[in-house]
Amino acid sequence: MESQTLSIGGMTCAACAARIEKTVQKLEGVRTAAVNLASEKLFVEYADTQTLSGIKNAVVKIGYEVLDKPKGTAVTIPIGGMTCAACSARVEKAIRKLDGIETATVNLATEKATVVYNPQSIRLSAIREAIEKAGYQALEISRDGAVDEDRLRKEKEIKTLRTKFIVAISFALPLLYIAMVPMIKWFTLPFPKALAPMNFPLIYALAELALVIPIIIAGSRFYTVGFKNLLHRSPNMDSLIAIGTTSAVIYSLYNLWQIAAGNFNAVESLYFETAGVIIALILLGKTLEAISKGRTSEAIKKLMGLAPKTAIIIETDPSGKTVEKEIPIDEVIPGDIIVVKPGAKIPVDGVVVEGQTAIDESMLTGESMPVDKKPGDSVYGATINANGLIRFRAEKVGSDTALAQIIRLVEDAQGSKAPIAQMADIVSGYFVPIVCAIALAAGAAWFAAASVNPAILPAGKSALEFSLTIFISVLVIACPCALGLATPTAIMVGTGKGAENGILIKGGEALETAHKITTIVFDKTGTITEGKPEVTDVITAASVEANYLLQIAASAEKGSEHPLGQAIVQGAQSKGLELFSAGSFKAIPGRGIEAVINGLAVLAGNRKLMDERNIPLGELEAESDRLAGEGKTPMYIALDGQNGASGMGAAGIVAVADVLKKSSKKAIETLHKMGIEVVMITGDNQKTAAAIARQVGIDRVLSEVLPQDKSAEVRKLQEQGAAGPAKRQRRFVAMVGDGINDAPALAQADIGIAIGSGTDVAMESADIVLMHSDLMDVPTAINLSKRTIRNIKQNLFWAFGYNTLGIPIAAGLLYLLGGPLLNPIFAAAAMSMSSVSVLTNALRLKRFKAMQGTGPGKTETLENTPIHCC
Repeated sequence: MESQTLSIGGMTCAACAARIEKTVQKLEGVRTAAVNLASEKLFVEYADTQTLSGIKNAVVKIGYEVLDKPKGTAVTIPIGGMTCAACSARVEKAIRKLDGIETATVNLATEKATVVYNPQSIRLSAIREAIEKAGYQALEISRDGAVDEDRLRKEKEIKTLRTKFIVAISFALPLLYIAMVPMIKWFTLPFPKALAPMNFPLIYALAELALVIPIIIAGSRFYTVGFKNLLHRSPNMDSLIAIGTTSAVIYSLYNLWQIAAGNFNAVESLYFETAGVIIALILLGKTLEAISKGRTSEAIKKLMGLAPKTAIIIETDPSGKTVEKEIPIDEVIPGDIIVVKPGAKIPVDGVVVEGQTAIDESMLTGESMPVDKKPGDSVYGATINANGLIRFRAEKVGSDTALAQIIRLVEDAQGSKAPIAQMADIVSGYFVPIVCAIALAAGAAWFAAASVNPAILPAGKSALEFSLTIFISVLVIACPCALGLATPTAIMVGTGKGAENGILIKGGEALETAHKITTIVFDKTGTITEGKPEVTDVITAASVEANYLLQIAASAEKGSEHPLGQAIVQGAQSKGLELFSAGSFKAIPGRGIEAVINGLAVLAGNRKLMDERNIPLGELEAESDRLAGEGKTPMYIALDGQNGASGMGAAGIVAVADVLKKSSKKAIETLHKMGIEVVMITGDNQKTAAAIARQVGIDRVLSEVLPQDKSAEVRKLQEQGAAGPAKRQRRFVAMVGDGINDAPALAQADIGIAIGSGTDVAMESADIVLMHSDLMDVPTAINLSKRTIRNIKQNLFWAFGYNTLGIPIAAGLLYLLGGPLLNPIFAAAAMSMSSVSVLTNALRLKRFKAMQGTGPGKTETLENTPIHCC
């Protein structure tokens, strides 16, 4: 199964998005297809039986564009020294001869070469050298591949729409003026006598026609796309505009012919200004919509802007001398040795090979303190080298870097759909045909009624004119755009805002589910605590020396990967104790370890392990209870032949304690204020776990849980039903963890939240990743979900409400009840503003602030109400 994201051109409303989805999903081998109208992207998963080209062809066949990115890297190289066509031909030939060049064109007029090349096969410096060898100057290079292609495309779209709107409004205003002024009787406005409709009706009508033609040309896309989709039996918003304005223009042309034939009264039945002003207003709405859409993806642009544009690599020149060379970041390949000077950004991910420094990794981890780096340590692209000069070997470049993966994660999330959007998607698929049917039915009904009873008509209007006004108003006021934009824009802004705060939400479904959470389960080690335990106490049985016990325990634990075992090893090393080699080693999951050290059998583990091996604990049991009551984790050490026993005997206890994270207590207090129950799950004994829980204010403790049983405990919580003020039939449970053993529980939970400092496996299993490893980001993520879902509901309410109210009014409901008749011009203005209002409301999420604690000097930003699901 493969997945791809395609940029789609030519979509104008939700009906377009629904049609593309429907077409692609029908293709054999396609598993899922989702179109995001706001980002103009198609996300598709397909099996080997389908090809990407087949999917692209299907999209193009129904009238849309697939905007392919160039396969290679595109650069524009200014060239000096060219004087004629022979020069440009020579440069072009010199570039094309090089391996790895896909295309090369030289423009003599602009004195620039446009080259598309494969950076894995050839470096940009080699292209410059080829130009220099041909006898010309390769000037400073502009790299198109280094800029945001979507941004350039959207900027071009906005510029085009703005130009079309300016053209349209420049002709629409005088058109509206000459159409309206003769109708105003209560005061006089300046008006050319040569255009007086009663005196020169043909000249007046021709003037209106001359003014409307440039407007129709400016809005020509509505007609080409609208009628094309109509012929394909899948009308969209453009179809509504095209039908409505074409009807007005054709009726006006008929009356123009009547005037030319001598029926001068037909001058009162011209509707050129209706068509012209509608097109101008729709173009205004489309321009504002395009600008707003561009702002929804600012989070991605900020992330892209973090990466440096160049890197300094070490190369060997022809004479064998090692030199430093600055190259574009696109040309860095795995294995390159890169030099990073103090204050510079790390260009790509890699491993330090020379030098020592401290690196500011706050953009990834949120930690303000720089992290010390030495040879062998990993470094990540876009982090900042604080002080020393280092050389590192590039390991991951381009789309494989940590930053690129974060960007891809955010892009995928922004393109995903939330379950709440399903109703809007269903409605959008049938919306336009239904509106067309309503418009025809309303127009026909009013025409029939007016033909039977002309008294119902407004003064000066015929039955045909009146019914045409109704027909056009219904077509123009309907807005499928608002429905299509209601959900994706809010999700784009919400997930983008999360990314800005170090909260990576993997999709719309996760964003929606998070606001329903009633219970949050925290793993203890590495989540509530720092995950860096230290030895605090060594309690020994009679005749056993403390350092000896620690030495034997550490030697046994040397092969263990468990944080407690590593803490014991570090504790022994800090005292300068020599560690022995283990003759054998076996980890006992959820219990401890057994090993043989210098021929001596050693057991190290918890109470369960001692009980299973029938090892009496004697006075050590009371010491263990005391240590556990202090929040420490006691680990029993049993040795072969201890206390004269023929088998294993208890030799002592090594107690280990982990430090609580600074944000743990504050985060749990905040969650309680939000009406959420907090549970801690741990393999520790009940007393140790309870002591930790008391310190941070946790409601409930699940202790002595084996790693493989964590997911089962989460499932039990889900089946128990909600507790506290937000009672439900079923609990919605979130799991917060960081280790490999947390992955099944993260997958089982309704929302899995992984700590960014944790393992790749945990982050892969999670729905939300907290890059900053700060537990205050947990309530922030839930609050962001709550705010985003509320925003989506507001958008959907407005979109459905606008169409539900607007269409009946346009169909003449108010007029039927004695009120005014809606003018098509006002209908067009309302339609334009409806989609803009939805986008503007979604953009309010950009003001979202990460939640802060309530300690001294902190502000309180949470909403002190329990979270309820609608």
